[in-house]
Amino acid sequence: MQTPVINPVKQGSEIPLAQVLRCIIVEDEPLAAEILTEYIEQTSFLELTHVCNDAIRALDVVRMNPVDVIFLDINLPKLNGLEFLKTLLHQPRVIITSAHHEYAVQGFDLQVVDYLLKPIEFSRFTKAVQKLLVPQRLADVQPPMREKNNAPARPFYFFTVQKRSVKIFLDEILYVESLKDSVTIHTKTKSYNTHYQLGELVDLMQSDNFLRIHRSFLVAVDKIESFSAAEVEIAGRTLPIGRSHKLMVMERLK
Repeated sequence: MQTPVINPVKQGSEIPLAQVLRCIIVEDEPLAAEILTEYIEQTSFLELTHVCNDAIRALDVVRMNPVDVIFLDINLPKLNGLEFLKTLLHQPRVIITSAHHEYAVQGFDLQVVDYLLKPIEFSRFTKAVQKLLVPQRLADVQPPMREKNNAPARPFYFFTVQKRSVKIFLDEILYVESLKDSVTIHTKTKSYNTHYQLGELVDLMQSDNFLRIHRSFLVAVDKIESFSAAEVEIAGRTLPIGRSHKLMVMERLK
């Protein structure tokens, strides 16, 4: 079981290879570079093209090759990561990977996508790289895309389940259930288990149609068949409303 990914996937998928994001690592610590390499290899919409141990080498790579994403350390020999960013005429999307939190404000001032503190957990890495694709994935982020018949495109995610990327349309999700170290996404026809934390999935699926009713349940509001002050019913299953969520749930549903 793997963490969910969205949008392009590599060979064997139904998403064009041209949409895979080409990325480089700029990191002088071999272990940190190795971990990032492993994470990128497990992320189906990323393709690692170069690993640079200093920013001078990275400048040459960016100048000579197409680069969509840079995973960038800050404390680098010769030229630090932030100064490196300032030298780029056309900046690719950048995710900072640093052991030092004090540079975060400067990093975001330079329009980085995210700022990851070492040691980096895979779930946190995945949450960061999904931001690279935000404009392409949800209809509420930008005006709905149009199909050939001029109908709005249905928003969806690709969730990686048992090493396969499975397309799940948001309008098919009934509810999401949190387990010990994963979540199960229940749809109209099937349930999918994927390694994730429910709180992270709440952040990912920012939509007016989804509501957290309990520390263990995120539900699609339009799939609720009935509710009381203590529970909701969806597809014949009764789900509890948590005490800490009750006020917000009642305000939303009434």
